[in-house]
Amino acid sequence: MHIDLRQLRHFIALAEHRSFVAAADAVCLSQSAFSRSIQALEHSAGCRLVDRASKELNPTKQGLIVLEHARRLVSGAHKLANEIALFNGLEAGELRFGAGPAPAAWLVPRAIAAFNGRYPKARVAFQVEHWQVLGKRLQGEDFEFFVADTRHFEANPEYRTLRLKPRKWHFCCRPGHPLAGRGTVSAAELLSYPIATNLSPPNLRKVLVDLSGRPDFRPDIECENGHGLNAVVLASNAIGIASGLGQGVGEPLVALTVAELPEDLEELHTRYGIVYRAGYSLSPLAEAMIGELQRIDEETV
Repeated sequence: MHIDLRQLRHFIALAEHRSFVAAADAVCLSQSAFSRSIQALEHSAGCRLVDRASKELNPTKQGLIVLEHARRLVSGAHKLANEIALFNGLEAGELRFGAGPAPAAWLVPRAIAAFNGRYPKARVAFQVEHWQVLGKRLQGEDFEFFVADTRHFEANPEYRTLRLKPRKWHFCCRPGHPLAGRGTVSAAELLSYPIATNLSPPNLRKVLVDLSGRPDFRPDIECENGHGLNAVVLASNAIGIASGLGQGVGEPLVALTVAELPEDLEELHTRYGIVYRAGYSLSPLAEAMIGELQRIDEETV
């Protein structure tokens, strides 16, 4: 079987997007060219790799085997290129990592700015997702590490975690909101307004469930983009949630104190960290980026 890394990348994209149109768009190819690439890979493998009769375009049994090896080969090719470039003193290469919505709003941009100053020739690509998707993509070797909530990874021997400093988060509203001038508000008063947030951090979901008294809680406005949610809060009477670091509290959102929530409640604090796979060595570029993330986190009060 002839191995073509470009075709393997296209097959990985198809497995992720489950659509020839979306996958072709993701790799910047026309649909016809993308289809020919998948067909060429199947011809080389001597079998069908995708069940075209299924709506989800599931990989066949042979396709699953090829997909597993394809991810390893593509990831290995990236690491090889990075290490050779650094060994040659080029300080170039490509770094791919993931981030949760909150770290992506304040920590990651600052780290990338510092990193880019040190490695101006290096290409950086980071994906913003919630922790469940980040875990799957890390296992699929789509990137080397991610920075997000670590609760579900700390006790798992398949991962290594590096904790960042805990940050307190707050309910918040726009200046001029009916609750903005209050020293303390009750849970009932808070929940009488629409809640605009994402529910990715498990601690956040628990607090909202406890405050509302419901077996489950779904926000009135839900989005994984923190800046988008803050824009909604600033333009309406919706209540948002922010950590106070680059997410709006005090600039210009107003933090709210809820009477039913003790100040030292563990669930009121973030538990972010850096997660990577156990038994896998990080590239020099990944180690450099992690160093910047840790430094900026430590220096930020």
